[in-house]
Amino acid sequence: MGNSEKDSTSKSINETVNGSHQFTVKGYSLAKGMGPGKCLSSDVFTVGGYDWAIYFYPDGKNPEDGALYVSVFIALASEGTDVRALFELTLVDQSGKGKHKVHSHFDRALESGPYTLKYRGSMGYKRFFKRTSLETSDYIKDDCLLINCTVGVVRNRLEGPKQYSIPVPPSDMGQGLKDLLESEIGCDIVFEVGDETFKAHKLILAARSPVFRAQFYGLVGDRNLDKVVVKDVEPSIFKVMLLFSSYSAFISTWKRIEKNACGRIEGVPIEDFDLKVIMQSEGFKHLEESCPSLLSELLKTLASGDDTSSLSSNRKRSGSSIYALDLAGDGAAAESANPNGRRVRRRF
Repeated sequence: MGNSEKDSTSKSINETVNGSHQFTVKGYSLAKGMGPGKCLSSDVFTVGGYDWAIYFYPDGKNPEDGALYVSVFIALASEGTDVRALFELTLVDQSGKGKHKVHSHFDRALESGPYTLKYRGSMGYKRFFKRTSLETSDYIKDDCLLINCTVGVVRNRLEGPKQYSIPVPPSDMGQGLKDLLESEIGCDIVFEVGDETFKAHKLILAARSPVFRAQFYGLVGDRNLDKVVVKDVEPSIFKVMLLFSSYSAFISTWKRIEKNACGRIEGVPIEDFDLKVIMQSEGFKHLEESCPSLLSELLKTLASGDDTSSLSSNRKRSGSSIYALDLAGDGAAAESANPNGRRVRRRF
């Protein structure tokens, strides 16, 4: 039996965005006599992203009715094409009995569906209420009447399978490695450089340098090594080297994470690694003045995060040798395998 693809679903949702506006006609008796077809207009109000207005005709909209009825309409007052909506026009009972005069299309939506209006299109009732009945009813109080209009603009949206994503916060691994190195917590190797000592973590150094990896954990390495004496290197330079080693190891790891995360983790600026602080240090300035070529390799390795980069064969040192000094002990020489099959001997 062949493999079957997973079933999918989608949903079309039709709903209304509702809003109401109350239009007060104060001095109703003075509005009479305007003539059929002439109206009082409410202020423009917005529902569902469109502007609307209520039109009240004291002498009716249709001249043929002879001013026997008042007319009420709701009109689209903004430019819109085929705006579909439901309406409800209510003459408010001001006696408090709640016996309002209601003409609603919401209750009859299943019969004919929403109205479709264009710009200045309107919907309403020419014979909304008989004038003689209105003027003797509780809908007028103190020569004032209230008209409430509710508009429901129809909206459609499509729902498909939900896609979930987890935002990944920026990593502070680089700062963590720096803090770990400076705190000396968990350090298991000590470098003696001149009159100063520097503690470090063998695992971090081994992760950065294949030479240190072989030195500490290789077949011929010494797993119990806990002290190394470094000669011919200034303490300030060695300190910067250790700091760069921690950062560079982090950058390589970060690039692998970025690659495997399918683009979800990306765009981490190099400034996040406190390069400005490093470059302002005395050790960095000393390194810049005394070993410019070595400094160039440090920055190149830091920028690329390539832990396999090396100098050409006529260079004095390789990128890996900068980060992993091949130290076997006080005054000793260490050997490591060269990719070309030669054995390279480095002395400290």
